[in-house]
Amino acid sequence: MAFDGIAIAHLVYEMQEKLIGARITKIAQTESDKLLLTIKNSFSKEDGGTRRTVERLVISVNPSLPLFYLTEDNETSPMQAPTFCMVLRKHLNNCKIAGIHQIGLERVIRFDLEHLNEMGDFCEKRLYIELMGKHSNIIFCDETDTVIDSIKHISALVSSVREVLPGKPYFIPNTMNKSDPLTVTKEEFLSILKAKPQPLDKALYRSFTGISGVVANELLYRTRLSGLSGTGELTEADAFLLYEEFEKMMTAVKEHDFQAHIIYQENVPVEFSSFLLTEYRNAPDYQIKLYESPSKMLYDYYHTKEIYGRIHQKSSDLRRITQTLLERSVKKYDLQLKQLKDTEKREKYKVYGELLTTYGYDIKEGEKKFTCENYYTGEEITIPLDGEKNGVENAKRYFEKYQKLKRTFEALTVQTRETNEEIEHLSSISNALDIATSEEDLGMIRRELSEAGYIKKQTSGKKKKGGNSGKSKPFHYISSDGFHIYVGKNNYQNDELTFKLATGNDWWFHAKKMAGSHVIVKTEGKELPDKTFEEAARLAAYYSKAREQEKAEIDYIQKKHIKKPNGAKPGFVVYYTNYSMTIPTDIEGIREIEE
Repeated sequence: MAFDGIAIAHLVYEMQEKLIGARITKIAQTESDKLLLTIKNSFSKEDGGTRRTVERLVISVNPSLPLFYLTEDNETSPMQAPTFCMVLRKHLNNCKIAGIHQIGLERVIRFDLEHLNEMGDFCEKRLYIELMGKHSNIIFCDETDTVIDSIKHISALVSSVREVLPGKPYFIPNTMNKSDPLTVTKEEFLSILKAKPQPLDKALYRSFTGISGVVANELLYRTRLSGLSGTGELTEADAFLLYEEFEKMMTAVKEHDFQAHIIYQENVPVEFSSFLLTEYRNAPDYQIKLYESPSKMLYDYYHTKEIYGRIHQKSSDLRRITQTLLERSVKKYDLQLKQLKDTEKREKYKVYGELLTTYGYDIKEGEKKFTCENYYTGEEITIPLDGEKNGVENAKRYFEKYQKLKRTFEALTVQTRETNEEIEHLSSISNALDIATSEEDLGMIRRELSEAGYIKKQTSGKKKKGGNSGKSKPFHYISSDGFHIYVGKNNYQNDELTFKLATGNDWWFHAKKMAGSHVIVKTEGKELPDKTFEEAARLAAYYSKAREQEKAEIDYIQKKHIKKPNGAKPGFVVYYTNYSMTIPTDIEGIREIEE
């Protein structure tokens, strides 16, 4: 991830537009290392009225995940406010935000705050937010940069470089000896790189503040210098090219020319940045989602990352069970097909028996073969014989072989069909696990596995979280033309969407001959535009096992033509007259409705 000085510069710019002149109306310390500030602002409208806004600012200095962004979500405050929170409330309740600044391109933000003290006198305070990994802190100072308090107290026993205690002076220690990329000259830039014999990307992010490894790699990708092993291979022409691209990026930072986006792979966020990461733009396995707000980008990235990480961890046992059962069923199916192929010679044995019954009355014991005319084809045929048996006994032997293979064929025909249905069912469960987004979704999948007899039913009287299927809802999208599209997350939802929500003239979509979600488009009696057909098909492709492919074939048909056989497994349907289209598996641009 690239939560570096550039991403912070983008956040600061957003907050300067939204928070300057606003007042902090509520201060909560929701965790030991996290603040939530409620901020209200007023803006004049063109018609002479006033537009009022409420923003919530999250400031987390968790060592493993320091964060700083605006959100709409509220959080519960503890009953007893910590000391640092009480100090802030004493000084800053209803204070005005006069300025928001980033120190160079450091991961340090300063809030300039104005308020009236108990005597009604005008006062200035400063709130420093340092987002530096394990050294992250929130430090409250007066106008002379003397520390009043901090969310983390750092004594001389902890740090010999800087104490962060009430009464101590505030300063930013330069322990990394990095240069400011916003002010560095071409000569300094080239001199710095040449002085550090190391890989180019490391030379960049270790030499300049605010530059992360992600940004360094992007600079090398843009200049086609990724192949160089180190600064020692950098020619003068290469160095000038790298500086030009570096200068363009820093100019964009100064001019607030940002482009917030998240890189997704299989619906999982893998990277974010405030500059377009062009190395992912043409990569087929990655998708880019653009954002107008860097705060929204950060919220989506970490929130989605957390969801997928938590759900993947909680579903690991179900994935292991499903995958084991699926592999076992596939092996069994392959063996059954091989055995079924061996029964193909049953008809040949039947013909041998009939021909021997007709022509073999004079065959003597000891003969190894018998040649006669096959009256079914008119051709001559040679039949192998058991030399210890006569013609009638050989005929009986072939009829017995025929009957045995016939019984095997009939049994295997049923078994292969059942095994294939089992593979399809387990594949659909595997797909449901891939797209599950909540514990309620996992609860429905666990129930399906239990009811199918794959896992034991819960015997405890206490229900597990997620056992209530009513809480799990299908995905809900709106097409470009305003039609509602629903996507089942699992087989129970697939059945409910297809046979309860959908009416006769609604349209049904599904990946062809592949595990995937049922997708329903509610027509409300209207004709569907081509664009809606395409978007629904893209959703069916994305929420199927074909999502990793560039394109997929999708079947679509009106719901009234969909049937469910008696006794069929959840999610299984049949249809005979359908349309098909080949469509990309990308769903970018289709609006999802959060429910």
